[in-house]
Amino acid sequence: MSELAFTMLQLPPTWLENLAQLEYHTMTPIQALALPAMLAGRDVLGQAGTGTGKTAAFGLALLSKITPRSGRPGALVLCPTRELAAQVADELRRLARPLPHTRILTVTGGTSVQREKASLEGGVDIIVGTPGRVLDHMKRNRLDVGAIRTLVLDEADRMLEMGFINAVTEIVRETWAERQTLLFSATFPEAVRELSSTFQKDALQVSAPIEDTSARMTHVVYDVANLDKTAALIRVLGHHRPESAVIFCNHRETCDVVADSLSFSGFAAVALHGGMDQHDRNTVLLLLSNGSLRVLVATDVAARGLDIDELGAVINYDLPREPDVFTHRVGRTARAGHEGIAITLAGQGDRRALDELRDGPLANVALSPMPEAVESARPPPPAMVTIAIQGGRKDRLRPGDIVGALTSEIGIAATDIGKIKVLDSISFVALTAAMGTKALEGLATGRGIKKKRFRAYQVMAPVPSRSRDPR
Repeated sequence: MSELAFTMLQLPPTWLENLAQLEYHTMTPIQALALPAMLAGRDVLGQAGTGTGKTAAFGLALLSKITPRSGRPGALVLCPTRELAAQVADELRRLARPLPHTRILTVTGGTSVQREKASLEGGVDIIVGTPGRVLDHMKRNRLDVGAIRTLVLDEADRMLEMGFINAVTEIVRETWAERQTLLFSATFPEAVRELSSTFQKDALQVSAPIEDTSARMTHVVYDVANLDKTAALIRVLGHHRPESAVIFCNHRETCDVVADSLSFSGFAAVALHGGMDQHDRNTVLLLLSNGSLRVLVATDVAARGLDIDELGAVINYDLPREPDVFTHRVGRTARAGHEGIAITLAGQGDRRALDELRDGPLANVALSPMPEAVESARPPPPAMVTIAIQGGRKDRLRPGDIVGALTSEIGIAATDIGKIKVLDSISFVALTAAMGTKALEGLATGRGIKKKRFRAYQVMAPVPSRSRDPR
């Protein structure tokens, strides 16, 4: 498909200016296929995975029908996990800049119910949430979805896998019958097609071309044999030394044990699973995405929606029960033109699962012997550190203001500044590790940002669940 510019769409000039500022110039395949129909009000059933631009696609469509401060929510986006809901809400806020005073609320488990209740009482325009929490607010008469003009079901296949179908059905029944329904899914199993036929009307089905990463991805399967698997993992990390890695385990308890073992061995590693506090989960994702954390040990549910273009390695500590899950896992590396490695640790109890994978994604991949242990090589620290600045959009801070203060006032080179994330009341900036202390001192003693001083501190990874030697 030839590249199509956003300027070809019938969008207001201010919207096009905002897209240009976000460096959205040409549409991705899913955007080019779905946006014209969605902007025209048609239901769309789209096949697209993480990193394809689908959020911007349905985001522009639902925002085109929003009237800020209208009194009742005009759009509802349902997501399978808290992390995905947070990412979707962040993207919608960026896209909504041309619509001043648009109020977007995330409602998910693990966050303060009272804070969500207060926001709902004050009035919101767009709800992004997980089915369970959204339905709970509805049953307690805190949330009225009767005026919803656009309903989005994101990662519908995952919502079905996680057993959310009854909650989703209850929610949809209460929405406006003439709503627009947009359904996106990485796969199109029969259950997703049934969902579409139940909730959508004359939906246009579109499918984004799947990126072929095979030429940039290297598969390695190590024969762990009778070795302790965690010791084998440490040996593999010491041999490959990836810049960043996500290690997949099947259970949250295993995540904690593995993360603690890696931390005790000197690795900048943290667990991510559904048993963690939401603040800690958000912190972990922030640090990994901006290079301030090297190793994440996660369950499949927690890592759903994880969107990092330059992830160096994916490691299967536990083999998944389904081949499709394996494909989703390894697909998080070798993205956006980057190279990556997918490593699988195969123990004595993994033979059956490994045989199934050899009929698909691991065809012609032979077992490799474990690499030799590297005794003297200490794991390298993360390349970046993250500074939190207690000021955000409500203080009229923009990324450019933060960059200006760091470069002009404090003397930090622009090349030492990484990703910047500005939220309502707080901002985060990644800096090369050597510049963290200089930035904190400069923000504390200098002229500040826009001639105003904001408190700043270094964001640290959550403390491992156990401080003792886990071995």
